[in-house]
Amino acid sequence: MEFAEVRHYQNGDDVRTIDWRVTARTGKAHTKLFVEERERPIYLLIDMSNSLYFGSSLMLQSVQAAHLAATLGWSAIHHGDRLGALIACENEHLELKPRSRQMGILQLIAGLKKIHDQQLKQLEQPTQNPNHLLKACQRLQRIAKPGSLIWIITDGMDVTQQCLAPLSELKRHCDMGAFVITDPLRQGTLDLPKRFSLPVKDAGVERILDRESYGQWLAEQQAKQLSFIQLMDKLRVQTRFIDAAKPLSQQLELLR
Repeated sequence: MEFAEVRHYQNGDDVRTIDWRVTARTGKAHTKLFVEERERPIYLLIDMSNSLYFGSSLMLQSVQAAHLAATLGWSAIHHGDRLGALIACENEHLELKPRSRQMGILQLIAGLKKIHDQQLKQLEQPTQNPNHLLKACQRLQRIAKPGSLIWIITDGMDVTQQCLAPLSELKRHCDMGAFVITDPLRQGTLDLPKRFSLPVKDAGVERILDRESYGQWLAEQQAKQLSFIQLMDKLRVQTRFIDAAKPLSQQLELLR
């Protein structure tokens, strides 16, 4: 239920809904009216950490995350829901309150562009807030109303076990789903020669990977991703995988 208006108290009204401030100010009894909330709040928790600014094939994972967020946003608006978002990265935390119709999707697209452009310029700078995703989960726990739908979009690299507590509280009262943005080089599915020397820039750190060091690096990447998947399993949240090496239009069946 959400507040609609205040009117004069009438016989039969519930005394618990009397607005005592207005009553005291006017000298006449007034009561609050509430209506059933018809527009469902939908929140997108969008991870724009440095690790997503990585791509070995078609696009950066951060770009695919933005494509996915915009697509989910348009779907929410199409169904008449209110769209909000939390866009989290190491250097900034952007909160977008749920809004209806065009305003909801327009603020999301503008927010994604702002954060993405800023992150591209700051990749070389030291990380300012290593617990940015934990704080985003804690903030979402405080602002999400019961009955909301929450979509988590991440690569899983910076989601820690500390996020389990606020997400568990959210899951008690809200529906939740998760998308992991992947890349072939991080999944071990890219066809590589037996011998190679591959320059890689990961989260602002440059390194050269050969066959041996790539295996070690790949194991680290997959361990972090598996940790996120296991965290979602504890919450009984379905995790879906979106490949940054394919256009999102070829993966729309995963959004159903």
